Amino acid sequence: MAFFKKLRDRMFKSSSKLDEGLDALMEEGEANVAKETQAQDLPEITSAPADDLELTDPSTDISQSEDVQSSVASSPSADAEPVSEPSLIGRLLGRNQSPVARRELDDEMLEQLEEVLITADMGVETSLRVSANIARDHFGKRVSTQELKHLLSDEIARIMDPVAKPLPLYSKRPQVVLVVGVNGSGKTTTIGKLASQFKAAGKSVVIAAGDTFRAAAVEQLQVWGTRAGVPVLTAPEGSDPASLAFDAMTQAQDMGADLLMIDTAGRLQNRQDLMEELAKIVRVIRKKDPEAPHNTLLVLDATTGQNALNQVEIFGKLADVTGLVMTKLDGTAKGGVLVALADKFGLPIHAVGVGEQIDDLSAFDPQDFAKALTGLE
Repeated sequence: MAFFKKLRDRMFKSSSKLDEGLDALMEEGEANVAKETQAQDLPEITSAPADDLELTDPSTDISQSEDVQSSVASSPSADAEPVSEPSLIGRLLGRNQSPVARRELDDEMLEQLEEVLITADMGVETSLRVSANIARDHFGKRVSTQELKHLLSDEIARIMDPVAKPLPLYSKRPQVVLVVGVNGSGKTTTIGKLASQFKAAGKSVVIAAGDTFRAAAVEQLQVWGTRAGVPVLTAPEGSDPASLAFDAMTQAQDMGADLLMIDTAGRLQNRQDLMEELAKIVRVIRKKDPEAPHNTLLVLDATTGQNALNQVEIFGKLADVTGLVMTKLDGTAKGGVLVALADKFGLPIHAVGVGEQIDDLSAFDPQDFAKALTGLE
């Protein structure tokens, strides 16, 4: 619950595109309710028969007419009833509440809903599927903004529930976890947080600083290692990362470690040479253990939007990705790409991050995420 509050408060601090879009979608319904209310409040106007009309003599004194009107206005009628404030019971029963704005879920509204979902980075195919599933049971019905948000939240949670899985732990020692991703996706920080959490859970963890070309990445891992009490294996700057991975497996085995987490250099998926280097790391690891790596985590930056789909596809071919971690959800106003990833690839989503602190990375909960995405409390 604490992480959900943090997710809700920080996930879309720049305001949710989906939440904004749903509110705008219902503005037409609110306008219609306002028109209906005004029509109900207007007094009924009837025209009197011509024979009953009394014509005013043009010679009538205007001041005398005004005096009469003033006298009538100032004298309370014996039959008039005083206007009373709404009773407490009436207020409790909601008799004086403003009507809830509703809009019919028709073809036009569905088309607008699809556009809202696409704008929230949910992708065309997933947006069409989500809209169609909602329309299947509710087409032609009038729904409010809250009802629409609940319908969307339930549909998103249904899509994501099968992929919400923690990182599996095996009896194999050491269990090799290879962490991959593009530049700046948050791999190094994610490794540090995961290592700290596994260490706190009683697991023996070793980290291998496989980003041998970036000194800052090694230093960052060493800081996390010191904080968590986890050893960090390093190699001279510019060393072959595949050789470091191989040596780290040997040392982790000698140390009796439960987990070996191997960091890799950030690489763009369109750089063929860097991607081949990653494939080499996998090949060398498998010479040591044909079943390794036992987990390959792809760390994705939520702010990259639909480009994350391309990253999963390419990294999956070269490194046999087994699970995803989504970071920086607090830095985007969208976040729907996670729904598109679950719908298209079905890969396990192990964790999501909304900050830099140790407790800002948590196991993925589909219900909490769906509520935060749609703006529900």
